[in-house]
Amino acid sequence: MITARDSFKKGLLTARPKKAASTLDIKTGVQSLGLDFTRDGFIYISPNYNDQHPSPLALMLHGAGGHAEYGLNLLRQYADDKNLILVAPASRLTTWDIIAKDAFNGDVIFIDQALSLVFEHYNIDTRHIAIGGFSDGASYALSLGLSNGDLFTHIMAFSPGFYHTLVHQGKPGVFISHGVKDTILPIAPCSRRIVPRLKRLNYNIHYEEFNGEHEIPTAISEKAIEWCFG
Repeated sequence: MITARDSFKKGLLTARPKKAASTLDIKTGVQSLGLDFTRDGFIYISPNYNDQHPSPLALMLHGAGGHAEYGLNLLRQYADDKNLILVAPASRLTTWDIIAKDAFNGDVIFIDQALSLVFEHYNIDTRHIAIGGFSDGASYALSLGLSNGDLFTHIMAFSPGFYHTLVHQGKPGVFISHGVKDTILPIAPCSRRIVPRLKRLNYNIHYEEFNGEHEIPTAISEKAIEWCFG
């Protein structure tokens, strides 16, 4: 019998949106996940949220050494306009498990718990469930997004270093951006290798190179949000 623990070790998530989410005690704004005392995470619910209409969701992942706030802030400025639910967990260690420990483990479990919490209480648009991140968070977003393409419809990877998958499921669309002057994760061994590899696997790729460093220019995040959520 395949257990949830077996799935997590493969980078597979078990949480799925509910057809009839609970509508009790709906809160808007920034809220703590309430799943951990030391390294928790946040949910942001737009004041425009209406439980009668499904909302798009983006799971956003911080970079190395970062905190959940950094993940939340990656798309926070667009959330109200797009009626977007943001979920921003913190990694269990200073970066994500596949990078810190060479294996999927505690971060997959924590992310699964965070998504289960949101799916339980909010009406989610299953046509627009994205995972994204910056730097190490982008690498992890690619890794989990490609592994769980039966859940995530879109991946937004801002300056990724690599991706690692044990299983490929589904065919999510993939947005990748990278600065040509990036000295932290140089573009040549990173995105310029990742993109051709994914194209050979027949993923729909939107790739943006820009004249910048290890960063997300506003023009790039605007393109990502329009590509993903219209």
